[in-house]
Amino acid sequence: MGPLFLLPCVSCVRRLKESEFKQNFIIRRCGTLDSGKLPLYVYTVYIKMLFCFQISYCSVTKSILEAGLHPETCSMSYLEWAESQLAEIELLTSMFPTVEELEFTDQLALAELRDYVEGSASTGGPPPSRPQFLIKQKLDSANTEGTLFILSCAYPSEYPSVLPEITVRCPGLSRAQQTQLQALLNAYLMENCQGEICVLSAVEWVKDNLQLFIDKSLLEAPAPKKESASPRMPEVFSRLWIYSHHIYNKSKRKNILDWSKELGLSGFSMPGKPGIVCVEGPQSACEDFWSRVKVLTWKKIMIRHREDIPLDCQSEDSRLVERIDSLRKFTGFEEAMFDPHGNRGNHMDLGQLYQFLNEKGCCEVFQMYFGIEGR
Repeated sequence: MGPLFLLPCVSCVRRLKESEFKQNFIIRRCGTLDSGKLPLYVYTVYIKMLFCFQISYCSVTKSILEAGLHPETCSMSYLEWAESQLAEIELLTSMFPTVEELEFTDQLALAELRDYVEGSASTGGPPPSRPQFLIKQKLDSANTEGTLFILSCAYPSEYPSVLPEITVRCPGLSRAQQTQLQALLNAYLMENCQGEICVLSAVEWVKDNLQLFIDKSLLEAPAPKKESASPRMPEVFSRLWIYSHHIYNKSKRKNILDWSKELGLSGFSMPGKPGIVCVEGPQSACEDFWSRVKVLTWKKIMIRHREDIPLDCQSEDSRLVERIDSLRKFTGFEEAMFDPHGNRGNHMDLGQLYQFLNEKGCCEVFQMYFGIEGR
């Protein structure tokens, strides 16, 4: 009868304390091994458990030796390699129980490996497909909280006699940093994990060194340059003289009044035929007003003339408002009527319009509108 060897209970492995660790073993019989010797993978499982749960190495080693077992390395067959792989997979599954932590990308390969180990596989040789899986972990330190890394793992048939294929990915690192981290991981595995199951060692190594990697990157990163305040666009005072073939519609007339007041513009509008609108104030507000008005339905509408006066952009806001107000030629905005006449009462007395403009100090636009000098 072969010796007994011990494996941790996978259902409670994550909650074990040292006192509970010894009480939660499943005893399995292996009748194919030389008496007093265990395959390497059994001892490696112990070492990984010690590593992950910080259980005293001496206390467990003493228990092993008291059982008459000696951790001597012996040659391994494909079946023993497969047993080692399956033992590690069971351990990983117990430690990372959710698909968010451990994802097997080829369930068929896992099933074939299990069948091969349990002796139910139809073929005598190792299964052709190899288990592949992803381990996804997040760093939990203050500086790197939420930083995700992913280990992509694939077992060669001879693993653990040869190293597994392990690739580390971390979205938080640059391509150059990931290449360097991968090279360091490969070197660590080559030096320390030959002939052992090593996926958990790789996970812990990445956690420790990725943390250092990110800390180093933060220290070496140049201090962000204090962005100088973007230069303010020079403020401009504008006055738009808008011409329309006619302005009759009451809704349009109301919009002109409402929008000018909303935008803080002064000026006037003259309904009838032709229609005239003058708005003045900050250039941005004048442009906003024009963008709203021009999209309404008109027979014809255009900016006949515009005046743009640059302002001192260094002025304080209060001084800027004062400067704008000093340039206004109108107080508020109004709809101006100049003795409406005609069959429909839609023509204005242009002489009165001229007098109105003259009083406001802008009689020169009269000729721009009508091509004649006013009087």
